[in-house]
Amino acid sequence: MNASYSRHCNLTDLLDAAESLRDTRHRLHMQPELSFHEVATAALVAARLEQWGYEVTRNVGGHGVVGTLRLGEGRRAVAVRADMDALPIHEETGKPYASAVDGAMHACGHDGHTTMLLGAAQQLAKTRNFSGTVHLVFQPAEEAGQGSGAQRMIADGLFERFPCDAIFGLHNHPGVAAGTFLFGAGPFMSASDTAKLTIRAAAATRRGRTWRSTRWSLPPAW
Repeated sequence: MNASYSRHCNLTDLLDAAESLRDTRHRLHMQPELSFHEVATAALVAARLEQWGYEVTRNVGGHGVVGTLRLGEGRRAVAVRADMDALPIHEETGKPYASAVDGAMHACGHDGHTTMLLGAAQQLAKTRNFSGTVHLVFQPAEEAGQGSGAQRMIADGLFERFPCDAIFGLHNHPGVAAGTFLFGAGPFMSASDTAKLTIRAAAATRRGRTWRSTRWSLPPAW
């Protein structure tokens, strides 16, 4: 069923900010920071939010940042969330804005997520076309699995300190045409799992000395 909805923002409204947002994304991509080490990324986010008039709270559950904007007399609140950390991967794309940090890369697109939420922050502050409260949540350590940045921010009182009626987030999906949104019923893309393996094997000997290498001398017993 087709329905008509009020639109408060079109993509064309962001054209003036496109170049600066692209520069921000490239800057973040060139200087990726791993989970629990998002110091410079959090500092950049906080500085931009303050520049646009947000009330900024730093160090929420680690390097988490929350920007709050209140307008009008509305009593309802929403939150929008993005993640900031990179992965321990060596980048070999050859892009002019490729990672300058050995062993770290924004291979999951969190540089894009952070930039998108900064773009939303800038547009909301510019248009001021709402009544109520908006909390922008920049989460560290999404890739950490157990003890992740989300768990730490919640333990640090995220929803008590920044109460909201609903919270929204998204994730990029390579291979899908630009301008396409994918939806699913129920929770999805909402977990990070960690597997631990214990490998037991006999060490080979060479000239009477124990020799260890990445090649097995006997089939390992799992």
